[in-house]
Formats: sequence, C-alpha cells, structure tokens
Amino acid sequence: MGQAGCKRLSQSLFDYKTEKYVIAKNKKVGLLYRLLQVSILTYLVAWVFLVKKGYQDIDTSLQSSVITKVKGVTFTNTSELGERLWDVADYVIPPQGENIFFVITNLIVTPNQRQGTCAESESIPDAVCYEDSDCPPGEPIMAGNGVRTGRCLQSGNTQRGTCEIFAWCPVETKSRPEKPLLDKAEDFTIYIKNFIHFPKFNFSKTNVLDIKDRDFLKSCRFGPKNPYCPIFRLGSVVSWTGSNFQEIALQGGVIGIQIEWNCDLDKAPSECNPRYYFSRLDRRFPGNSVSSGYNFRFAKYYRDEAGVEFRTLMKAYGIRFDVMVNGRAGKFSIIPTIINLASGVALMGVVQPRGEWKGECGAAAGPADGRGVARGVG
Repeated sequence: MGQAGCKRLSQSLFDYKTEKYVIAKNKKVGLLYRLLQVSILTYLVAWVFLVKKGYQDIDTSLQSSVITKVKGVTFTNTSELGERLWDVADYVIPPQGENIFFVITNLIVTPNQRQGTCAESESIPDAVCYEDSDCPPGEPIMAGNGVRTGRCLQSGNTQRGTCEIFAWCPVETKSRPEKPLLDKAEDFTIYIKNFIHFPKFNFSKTNVLDIKDRDFLKSCRFGPKNPYCPIFRLGSVVSWTGSNFQEIALQGGVIGIQIEWNCDLDKAPSECNPRYYFSRLDRRFPGNSVSSGYNFRFAKYYRDEAGVEFRTLMKAYGIRFDVMVNGRAGKFSIIPTIINLASGVALMGVVQPRGEWKGECGAAAGPADGRGVARGVG
C-alpha cells in the first residue's frame, strides 16, 4: 500500500456518516407506514409481553416426584378361587406407589400347577403333531408352555394331536371371561401426591393443600369445584378419557394422567395451580381384536406337605396408569425484557422508509414530483 493509500485510510477513521431520508407526501405510503408501525407495536405489546410474557426468565427444568395409593375392597366368588375378598395388596402392582401402577380388573386363573409332563394346548400352532417325529425331544415350543418330550399325544381316534411337553401342568387353557372379575373396581380411589421444584427460582410446591383437617382427604373427591383434592375415583378417570369402564376392565388398557404446572412467579404462590389431563394411551381396535387391551401373567408359589412346589398361574387384565408431570415457571428479569424491547425497536427501524434521491433531486431539497418533497438530512 502506497503512502497516499495509508493517508486516506487514516483519514477515513475519523469520518462521520449520516443517512439521507425522503419525506413522501403521499397518503397511501403514509398510511401503509403507520399500519406497519401499529402492527409491530401491537405484536410487541400483545403477543411478546402479554401472551408470551417476554419480560420473564423461564425455567423448564422441572424436578418432580409422584406418590400414588389405591384404596378399595371388593368381594368375588368363583370356582377357581372360591369366596375371596380383594384389597389393595391383591390387585395393585407394584405395591410401592410409583408413578406407573397397574390395577387388576380381570383374571384367568389356572390353579395347582406342578412341574411334570402333559399335552400342550391345542391353541398353540407349533404344538400340532401327527406322529412322534413331529415332536423332537428337548426342543422348546417358543410360543407355548414347555419343552417337547418326543411324544405326540393324540386325543380319541383322530390322527391329529399335540406334543407332550415338560412344563407347569396343567397348562393354561381357559379363555378370557366375558365379564370382568372386579367389576366393582370403578369405585376404587386413587391418591396422587405430586411434589415439584423449579431449581432456577428455588420454588417448590405440591398438589395437596397444607391443612390440619385429617378428614379432608378421607371425604373429598377431585372435581372442578375441588381442584386441590388429589383423590380420584377410578371410574371417573376412565370416563374422562372417553372410555367405558366395563369395556376397559374386561380386556385392559393404558390411561395417562398428565399433571401440568404453568407458574407465573410474579404472582402469589397460591396462583400456581396444577392442571390435570386424562387420556387413553393404548390404541383401541374395533371388535374383539387380539391386539386390544393390556395383560400379563404372574404366579404365586406354594409347597405342599411333602415339600413339592406348586403354583397358581394368573393372567391379569387391568388398567395401567402412567402419571406424567411437566411444567414451566416464569419470573421477571431485566435481561429478557431489554432483549425483547431492543428487538421491537429494531423491527420499527426496518419499516422506516429510506432512499437516496439521485439525478435531478441530488442532495438538495425540492419537490420530487407534484406529490413529494425531498429533503437532505445530515
């Protein structure tokens, strides 16, 4: 770079530049300009600050804990179980009171199973045989109940039979009952206790009122007039999802209970209240589809007087409840306020009409045409 170039560069460091504005005496242009200004101002005030609360710092890192309890008793009388009283220890899995729990409403019971040999169920396609060679010994029936022994057991005079297996015998053969076993379970109650904490603002709260009356939780039920009662009737929860209790109790299902906390911490803590949403999470198929419902198996083990182990197998149908918690908290902070105000001012500047008048207008003031006036500023 030559000496002249260095001199021009050093002189340009001290230059001061201004913009040239055009004042247009045009009603259409002026009206459009003011409408854009009003639109931006309305967006800034109504949407950014009033609706989105752009003046607040936000905390979405909600910390939450959920405790659940189910209460209720019912009585049944069946050929497999006889007369039986069911309480919470019998029909709730797991018993710890977690945010995911299962309430048994229907059962297929296979009592007094012992390890030995018996015929596989005819409903298992892989167990069908016509001769012993169809049942290679030692091979398990993956969709069945045991391991093949090498024998084909034929019933009556038919050539078609099922493989003999080593398993817990007798195998489960009964189909699902047409009526739910615990059809009175809709009157059971669910107690949901939720603790939340927003670490950024060191704010904590629970969905249970801090009261001294011990009878409150024994008598209250959740509803629009009692949002701080954490006791939910099971049948009501099912109906709020748009489902029928007897139908879901028969074949099972999954229900989501969502607790949402949206807290404006610029207001009193009493204004931070939970909102509950109930939904059916499993897909319902039309008719008696095998894909519908929710079930699993478990067993209770015993020993007889000779010390031989036996068990009662239960295929349980019921309602799985998933309690989910989310939320956000906001509180005034000068930093987001300044950022959003600066963004609004910048938007106002974008719609400022700017231009350079060239040719016959140059930098001088004078009429641009019969309707406009140009003025050089700066």
